Amino acid sequence: MWLEKAIPTGEVTEVTIEEKLHEFRSQQEDFVGDSFGTIAGYASNGAVIHYHAAPETCLTVKPEGLLLIDSGGQYKDGTTDITRTVAVGKLTKQMKADYTNVLKGHIALSTAIFPEGTRGSQLDILARKALWENCLTYWHGTGHGIGHFLNVHEGPQSIRLEENPTLIKPGMVTSNEPGLYRANQYGVRIENLIVAQEYQKTEEFGTFYNFETITLCPIDTNPISKKLLTKSEKKLLNKYHKMVYSKLKKHLNKDEKAWLKNKTAPI
Repeated sequence: MWLEKAIPTGEVTEVTIEEKLHEFRSQQEDFVGDSFGTIAGYASNGAVIHYHAAPETCLTVKPEGLLLIDSGGQYKDGTTDITRTVAVGKLTKQMKADYTNVLKGHIALSTAIFPEGTRGSQLDILARKALWENCLTYWHGTGHGIGHFLNVHEGPQSIRLEENPTLIKPGMVTSNEPGLYRANQYGVRIENLIVAQEYQKTEEFGTFYNFETITLCPIDTNPISKKLLTKSEKKLLNKYHKMVYSKLKKHLNKDEKAWLKNKTAPI
């Protein structure tokens, strides 16, 4: 909400975004500090996976294209890590297609149902399938463990192409963050945190697990190419947004509530 009001002034840079995020988080109870250096990458800088803005070289955010923000906080009662890619102005068809294919992978992993004994490497394809079908990919892991007021990148589990013998077990908190990066153009990444939990026990086929998504933040719907989403994917995104609004509205003032209502409106 702050970003949308501030960008037209021409005074928003990648560094001011980092500073503003820290300011907002520091107002929250039990806040200790950032869980890692914020990645605020506008336009071509969004394609640099571990980018960190410096005052002397940072870009000013213009009302066009995509902005990628990956950030997190350390609190006495937990650790957060979240990425959102937002449209800050006019987008190309390619931007919308790329964003939507990343979102499709994000949804596929978040809704996975899998048997006990599954490793993260066996789930990774779910996040990449829509990209691979368009001969696209990304060269980082899809998910890493998150500590509880500990390390923001914490083992032993992971969700990535490389083999990791650690099984995904109930209670594990892992990131879900597929992406797509076009060098010197822009980057897309969408990240929520997911917790493995028991889904169903069967007599014949054993126990199955699924994930609960615990990150509550709207996913920008402006860059979505709706024709690329299935009815099921639209339904799942709408369900997520309904949860986001219902859980956050009690913490907001009238203007903030109206803004969030619009951002979580069904597509």
